[in-house]
Amino acid sequence: MRKSSMALLAFAVLLALAALLGCRRDATVGRPPVRITFACTTQPQSTLVHVARAKGYFLAEGLEVQAQMHTFGKAALQSLLEGKADFATVAETPVVFAVLRGERFFVIANIESSNRNNAIVARRDAGIRGPRDLKGKRIGFTPGTTSDFFLDSALTAQGLLRKDIRPMPMKPEEMQAAILGGAVDAVCTWNYPLTLIQHALGTNGFIHYDPEIYTETFNVAASAGIVDGRPEVAHSLLRALIKAEAFVATRPAEAQAIVATASGTDPALVAAVWDAFNYRVRFDQTLLITLEDETRWAMRNGHTDRTTMPDFRKHIHLDTLRAVKPEAVWMGK
Repeated sequence: MRKSSMALLAFAVLLALAALLGCRRDATVGRPPVRITFACTTQPQSTLVHVARAKGYFLAEGLEVQAQMHTFGKAALQSLLEGKADFATVAETPVVFAVLRGERFFVIANIESSNRNNAIVARRDAGIRGPRDLKGKRIGFTPGTTSDFFLDSALTAQGLLRKDIRPMPMKPEEMQAAILGGAVDAVCTWNYPLTLIQHALGTNGFIHYDPEIYTETFNVAASAGIVDGRPEVAHSLLRALIKAEAFVATRPAEAQAIVATASGTDPALVAAVWDAFNYRVRFDQTLLITLEDETRWAMRNGHTDRTTMPDFRKHIHLDTLRAVKPEAVWMGK
């Protein structure tokens, strides 16, 4: 009788647990998705976002994502800072300047890195056949972005300073017309404009990469309201991006087709630049080191009134990614 009673009790417990789990599952399924706005870019660095949307990974995690497209990350971050978006994709340089201005937001993950996405492309008929020939030339760049930082880094590596060139501030989408029309002798930019300009110049083009001086990080920034008040939304977003990471790794051709459609980019161009990027959802010391390096550069060159290093750890929210995939966090608090 005792064994029979114990068996009946165990069975009853199992039934109760099944009912409870069923109720939770039904509640999750029936719950309307949370609507969020994601300011992302048409650049290849936003690949994981485009894939997660196209494959329904956001929706599977309970998120209805409205994509707000921008041509570069600085503009996407600005949309977040103005309260027009909940999340944004952005490289580390705009993050530096936003933190130096005292803006409040968080970086919750790195989703891409590359040391071959930034370069200087120049006209040979302007007398530029090597990086030392940049001296005295008109060079287009985009202020407050990786273009700005890479330009100075590339010049320094050649023993040159910003004062040794004629810097010409412009948006990345303005660069091709400027260099083809002769308004500038060279431009410092990233993909896709970089490869498009190189192809347009043909044999008249000279391109200068330097993988040793700079590794970009492309990140997901989140509003303070999300991280402080609705952390589960950020967790869901990262889970979707992690699914996208696995898809990109195992099915790159399909991922490229998705990116081409989402960004309105020629599939051949997407394929041409694909191998320059590493798509992983993670945190490591690279981001913190780069943020601090770029802050020293900004203070040294008068790009900010700040004279002390901010504590970037207050803006890098490790616990969001730790809650979803702790093994992806390689950065100490």
